[in-house]
Amino acid sequence: MTEVANILRNATSKSLLILDEIGRGTSTFDGLSIAWAVIEHISDSRLLGAKTLFATHYHELTELEGKIDNVNNYCIAVKEKGDDIIFLRKIVKGGADKSYGIQVARLAGVPDCVINRAKEIVEELVHADITTRIKDIAVHGHEPKIKTKKYDEVDLAQMSLFDTVKDDDIIQEIKELDLGNLTPIDALNTLYQLQNKLKNRW
Repeated sequence: MTEVANILRNATSKSLLILDEIGRGTSTFDGLSIAWAVIEHISDSRLLGAKTLFATHYHELTELEGKIDNVNNYCIAVKEKGDDIIFLRKIVKGGADKSYGIQVARLAGVPDCVINRAKEIVEELVHADITTRIKDIAVHGHEPKIKTKKYDEVDLAQMSLFDTVKDDDIIQEIKELDLGNLTPIDALNTLYQLQNKLKNRW
């Protein structure tokens, strides 16, 4: 953080900044928030406007490409084959839509029992996915370009003992979806949430 503070206070619009893993070493939400705010600050020509290479493990930050005009995503091309991955040593346009931490741990030689347990845990943690919320956060000083329907997380995670087991509400939600304006990730998140509702019914 001392280095980040020094860079942000002393860089100019003529600087070339190379930043790696801003926010790492803090909690996920703190780290992601710090990284997001740093990108906003650097990309704003009124504040800094420096050319920057910004490497991050927060793949949620790829959403900023559509929110800030001069932010562009690039990632390392990866080929997946089952649980195996091959890094192709090639940079391509676009952002990573997933993390490969468990596969990398496997490549590094972490024991299979730990890898298998990590897979189980990540399946549980995915229920707390923040990608949908990220899409709704406005860039500082800008209104969000697209508003998506927000779902009550309590409704998704819990069910009242007095609820009747009917799927009419799910059918109604599907009918009300504006499919023409959903991005692929919005559609996937919506499908996931609807499926989660169904799984929680008995």
